[in-house]
Amino acid sequence: MINFPIKLAVASKEGMAISEHFGHAKQFRIYAATPDRCELLETREVSHYCLGQHSDQSAMAGILETIKDCHAVFVAKIGDGPTAKVNAIGVRAVSRYAYEAIEDSLLDYARRIESGEEML
Repeated sequence: MINFPIKLAVASKEGMAISEHFGHAKQFRIYAATPDRCELLETREVSHYCLGQHSDQSAMAGILETIKDCHAVFVAKIGDGPTAKVNAIGVRAVSRYAYEAIEDSLLDYARRIESGEEML
């Protein structure tokens, strides 16, 4: 059983869709979601992690610290290594809603959790 609302982090370029790659995100929008409503709480700035052929480990630590109080992070794309690091702090990496509207996606996710379709 989960207690709603849940906090969800979203990587978005423009604030309308889940449109940013995890490693390229410069900010995460933090939402409170229930099966019936979704509310933007704040925007948290981060240093982007992916620097082309290499990555910035200190930026990764900062991102993990920034999203650690969230149930899940919604991204357009995320690699296996970053997924493992996100999962290790108890946050789920969700990319199946890539390029879809933020609010619709978060409401769908919360409804799937409520119905038991989505594993915690």
